Amino acid sequence: MEIKEFAQMVDHAYLQAYATDEDMKRICDEAKEYNFKMVAVNSCQTKRCKEYLKGTDVHVGAAIGFPLGQTTIEVKTFETKDAIENGADEIDYVINITELKAKNYDYLKKEMESIVGECRKHNVVSKVIIETCYLTKDEIKKMAEIAKEVKPDFVKTSTGFGSDGAKVEDVELIRSVVGDEVAIKASSGIRTLDDVMKLYEAGCTRFGTSAGIKIIEEMKNR
Repeated sequence: MEIKEFAQMVDHAYLQAYATDEDMKRICDEAKEYNFKMVAVNSCQTKRCKEYLKGTDVHVGAAIGFPLGQTTIEVKTFETKDAIENGADEIDYVINITELKAKNYDYLKKEMESIVGECRKHNVVSKVIIETCYLTKDEIKKMAEIAKEVKPDFVKTSTGFGSDGAKVEDVELIRSVVGDEVAIKASSGIRTLDDVMKLYEAGCTRFGTSAGIKIIEEMKNR
């Protein structure tokens, strides 16, 4: 993997509650310098980052229902619309895990259709965060099946705020279900080039991490 290729797979993340305007400016400057695909921020930061990234190819990605996913479909859909109006190029939303545990699959499909549909209207990339650390293998498989049917752009493993992050075996399971019809984004716990390569070989084509610069420097040193 070339450095330029990897950089275009990185969603440069800064999602902390204590984020400042200086933090937003810094991550946008870093994304421009390293040619990252996207900055991943909380939805209230969308407009600010869009302004900082004006005239560049770097996308602004808004996190929706983040990080718990415990809001209604209507609220998540409104937040999605609002983020898009404020300049979001990509949407990463968290599923309602309570409904998944209750096997309310129609709800999860409706939620996905609502948010993905809104993204499609505006040619915005959609990513569905399933938070694999809280799911059984059967639940991961079920969410992958729903995604294969609805066809968001990506299934994403994690928020970075759960009890664990991306696992190779979970990526392989998702890939075994969705095939080439839906891409996979791994996030959380990705700190080294070895982490990236294992997940890439398992089927990931996007990586959510705050360690993108460190990993690029590791690639340069190798």
